[in-house]
Amino acid sequence: MAGDVRARALRVIEAVLFASREPVSEADLATRVPSDADIGDIVTALQTHYAGRGVVLVRAAGGWAFRTAPDLAPTLVREREEPRKLSRAALEVLAIIAYHQPVTRSEIEEVRGVATSRGTLDTLLEAGWIRLRGRRRAPGRPVTYGTTTGFLSHFGLTSIDDLPGLDDLKGAGFLDGRLPKGFSIPMPSGGDALADDEDALGDDP
Repeated sequence: MAGDVRARALRVIEAVLFASREPVSEADLATRVPSDADIGDIVTALQTHYAGRGVVLVRAAGGWAFRTAPDLAPTLVREREEPRKLSRAALEVLAIIAYHQPVTRSEIEEVRGVATSRGTLDTLLEAGWIRLRGRRRAPGRPVTYGTTTGFLSHFGLTSIDDLPGLDDLKGAGFLDGRLPKGFSIPMPSGGDALADDEDALGDDP
């Protein structure tokens, strides 16, 4: 790839990443530059260029995004918007959706053992951390919920597979050794593709 063309491709990708509020995948970046552009090489060059600066290029939610350099976070505390604090109920619902998706409201309630208010789900929807996925092929065709790229980005996850497993949670002290026999944590499953028992939201009979 000629030097001038590569330089322009690098500038285009840099501009796209700066302008985007969400992480951008390499596939999306490739649509903005000539087909022979080496996206991996360009991203690596940008990472090197911004290393040690006020913003750095990092992988997040399956794509790339500019983020404030970690060592500057304390300096910017007063400049950042105070994040919304979630209730315990909302955190429980979010965790269940993350690990059990696609999951319906009744399935969430079955796991929690208590009713889930519509307001709790609305809070998570407004935060941009969960989304309506589709409808379960079951009586009443209940809506299914799943997480979003915003959820991955906020919690610093490249993909839903990066959620901590049972051993990770034990090691972090979130679970003690007195767990019920046979206790396990489901393997999270994300992605936009509908499950075998799901229909698209607009496919109502």
